[in-house]
Amino acid sequence: MDFINLLWVFLLLASVLPLIRQRMLESTRVRLLRSLEEKRGSRLIALIHRQESMSFLGFPMARYIDIEDSEQVLRAIKLTDDNVPIDILLHTPGGLVLAAEQIANAISRHPAKVTVFVPHYAMSGGTMIALSADEIVMDENAVLGPVDPQIGQYPAASILNVLDQKDLNKVDDQTLILADISRKAIQQVKATIRRIACPVYTPEVVAQLSEELASGKWTHDYPIAVEEARAMGLKISTEVPPEIYKIMNLYPQSKTRRPSVDYIPLPYPATPSLPEPHKRNV
Repeated sequence: MDFINLLWVFLLLASVLPLIRQRMLESTRVRLLRSLEEKRGSRLIALIHRQESMSFLGFPMARYIDIEDSEQVLRAIKLTDDNVPIDILLHTPGGLVLAAEQIANAISRHPAKVTVFVPHYAMSGGTMIALSADEIVMDENAVLGPVDPQIGQYPAASILNVLDQKDLNKVDDQTLILADISRKAIQQVKATIRRIACPVYTPEVVAQLSEELASGKWTHDYPIAVEEARAMGLKISTEVPPEIYKIMNLYPQSKTRRPSVDYIPLPYPATPSLPEPHKRNV
């Protein structure tokens, strides 16, 4: 076999092997998802925002999976019987308010119990989705985030603060228009929180949630830990099933550089001890 034929064989294998690995990964995901569904008697929907790339000779070709489309989640909920509980695995920095509201509305309308699992973080729109669930199960180190609307690159609450700090006659028309949009956006998000959280929480808790999360009290990336979320009145458990972490391992980030975190992926029940030094007999 000459060099040209060897080169073609190499290129063929380099293009086929990523497809085979991807198929094996998908098969493992389905088995693990189904295993957790059978264990809990529910439908599991994974909403995980990570970029996963296939590669050709080490160069990324395309992002293989995109779960930002809310239509997929709505379709999965639609296909679920009213008596079947739904579990949602959330791992997202947020996204479009429209998509988050659609998912949250669909969850709040589902008659059976809905549980949201947050192994690491569910910020912004992810928090809005979590508010509509009957129960939130978070890792003790996981976080939620504020749902205050953003107008372009600025927080809506910050745009409104400009009107309080400057004479209106010195504020340009564009800022006044943005302030009007900001006021409406905050009101709309607060109304959405009150609507989706009302079936689960008391009116007092709902009012507190809408004010704390949507008024711009914090920066948009402020991490709300378990203790602080509970203080707001959210129903949160920290009993995350081990299968959730196994599922997360099957949605790796695109590896285009060396890993910045490395460890031995085994549980350590106690502090590892070094072996006793070998003593030579004299």
